[in-house]
Amino acid sequence: MVELKRESVERYLGEALGGTVRVTAMGAVGSLDEQGIKDFGYGRPVRVRWERGGKVGEAVLSLMRGDRYGHQDYWDRARVAIFQFETGARMERHVRPLGMGYVDGSGRLVPVRAAREFFIVNEMLPGSDYFLELERIRKEGLTEHDLELAREFGRWLARVHATRTDEPDRYIRHVRNLIGDCECIFGIVDGYPHPYDAFPPERFKALEKRLIDWRWKLRGYTHRLAEVHGDFHPWNVLVTREATGRFEFRVLDRSRGVWGEPAGDVATMALNYALFGLLGGRPRLEGAFLELYLALWREWLERTGDREALEVVAPFFVFRGLVIASPQWYPRHTPEVRAALLRFVENVLEDGKFDYADFNHYLR
Repeated sequence: MVELKRESVERYLGEALGGTVRVTAMGAVGSLDEQGIKDFGYGRPVRVRWERGGKVGEAVLSLMRGDRYGHQDYWDRARVAIFQFETGARMERHVRPLGMGYVDGSGRLVPVRAAREFFIVNEMLPGSDYFLELERIRKEGLTEHDLELAREFGRWLARVHATRTDEPDRYIRHVRNLIGDCECIFGIVDGYPHPYDAFPPERFKALEKRLIDWRWKLRGYTHRLAEVHGDFHPWNVLVTREATGRFEFRVLDRSRGVWGEPAGDVATMALNYALFGLLGGRPRLEGAFLELYLALWREWLERTGDREALEVVAPFFVFRGLVIASPQWYPRHTPEVRAALLRFVENVLEDGKFDYADFNHYLR
């Protein structure tokens, strides 16, 4: 419940409309309580009447109810409010929006004026992108500090993933978004050239149909919902090297919600290790990047004991595989590298349980 006080509404209207505003009545739509109300629930529109400069105004103030249809979090509901505010007045006969705002932690209604883009300001961190270390490993070879960093990734993810919640609808939404969202599998597929000789429409259609089977399979794993990063790859990790040679790291750009499937975070970094390994020219994972890949998986599995993750990780690999195989995102791949990655995304869906120790099995 959000507490809605008369003085908060008066302050908001004064800031949004300008001048001094006195609220004379507030109540549910369909009635008007001259005494006002103190709180209301999400989705309950409130009718407000006020006086300003000797004139009477009236409007409906609404908050959206959190629900299972993609509106669980306040940032979901903010997206809807922004859309309705921006586009409502453009349509003939549509109600005219008078203002938009947010409720802060103290219950104050804060107006948002003339917004066109939203932004975020983050702290500036020291360090360099982790992918540069992977480039170094390609040229100079692997060190024990590199392996220890991969193991530390596994330990860090295990700590993050230890936070769980029992909300089946969120897990189902997470899987639905993984397959159908614009930034996820179907969206990435639509970003490929059409038709694409290296992976013609028949293969894409077969892949998408197979993913529907996995969507229904994963409905039986809603108990796995955990806190996740959502986009844990080498371009979203900053590393610093201490005098001892040991690495410290920080992460950037958390994405796609707080809650999800923990195996997806492991798959994201693991598949990027495989990518750098394939860049060596052979269509198999071996050497330094195989060691890094195995170090991450083994550490995470040891810390979590979560062998069940191997039963659900395949479609998360498909998403990341399609990204790193994309000619738009990675235009400089050789045909051999791209073909190996695309074979992987097909083959990984055919095993009910991923064999992390035999990655090359999925490249054949």
